[in-house]
Amino acid sequence: MLPIKPHIWFDNQAKEAAEFYTSLMPDSSITYANTLHMPFGDCDVVDFVFAGQSFLGINGGPGLKVNPSISFMINFDPSRDPDAAKRIDEVWNKLTQNGNILMPLDKYPFSERYGWVADKYGVSWQLILTKPAGEERPVIVPSIMYTGSVSGRAEEAIDFYCTIFKDAKRGTTARYPAGMAPDKEGSLMFADFYIDSTWLAAMDSARNHDFAFNDALSLLIPCETQEEIDYFWSALTADGQPGQCGWLKDKFGVSWQVASTVMFEAMKNGSQEQIDRITQAFMTMQKVDVATLKQAYNG
Repeated sequence: MLPIKPHIWFDNQAKEAAEFYTSLMPDSSITYANTLHMPFGDCDVVDFVFAGQSFLGINGGPGLKVNPSISFMINFDPSRDPDAAKRIDEVWNKLTQNGNILMPLDKYPFSERYGWVADKYGVSWQLILTKPAGEERPVIVPSIMYTGSVSGRAEEAIDFYCTIFKDAKRGTTARYPAGMAPDKEGSLMFADFYIDSTWLAAMDSARNHDFAFNDALSLLIPCETQEEIDYFWSALTADGQPGQCGWLKDKFGVSWQVASTVMFEAMKNGSQEQIDRITQAFMTMQKVDVATLKQAYNG
C-alpha cells in the first residue's frame, strides 16, 4: 500500500506554496507541476515532498478555504537533529510571516517548545520539540481535530479507520482529565495511529470553533487496482457522502479522495495530450474507474 497524501486546495498559489514549503526543511522537493485543462478553466497541480511527507496542491479557485480542522504536526526531535531547538525557531519565524498565530511558540506542560500557526496560505502547522519515546514518528504527522457536532468522537473515528486499513495500529493516547470543561473527561486530548503506511493524529475539542471539516484539505488514498478503489470507496462512504472524481466525506465529515495511481503516472510522465485525455475522462466519474483512465491515457 502507498502512503496517504494530503491534498490542499489553494486559490491560485499552489506552486508558490510548494516552493515555500520545500525551502523550509531537508528532505523536501517538488516532484512535478502540471496544468489541467478543466471545463471551468485551467487548473495548476503540484506534487511535492515536505520533510519526507508527500503532498498534492491544486489551484481550485476561491471557493474553498483551508482551516485548522486538519493541521500538520512538525516534530523536531533532538535525538535525530542536535540543532532541533534552533531549527524549530527558524521554521516558526518563516511560517508566521503574514500568518496567524493560534498558540504562541512557548513552553507547555506537554513540550518544552510548541506553537500552532496558520501560515500565509491558511494551512495550519503545529511545531513541537519532541521527547522521543517508543517507536519513531515521521517529521510530519497530519492531525485531525474533531469539533462541533463530532466533538468527542475522535476515538470512535480512530477505531473506524483502524478497521478499514489492513496495516492499522494504535500509538500514543492521552485523555482529558477532569476539570478541563468543556472537554469531557476521558475524551481524546491527543492520540496517534498508523494506517496505510502513514502516521496520523487525532484530538477532540469541545470548545467553540468557527471551522469544521471541508474539502479544502482532504486525505488522498493512492490505489493501484480497481479492487482497492472499490474497497475503500465502499468502506469510507458507509454512512458518509459520496462525491465526484473520487472525493467523499466519511461519517465524521472528514474529506477523502480514493484515487488511482494511473492518474499520477499521467501527471508525472505523460504528455500534455495524455493529461488532457485522462482529465476529461476523470471529470465524468464519481467513483474512479481504472480501466477508463487507462484507456484515456493510452489513447
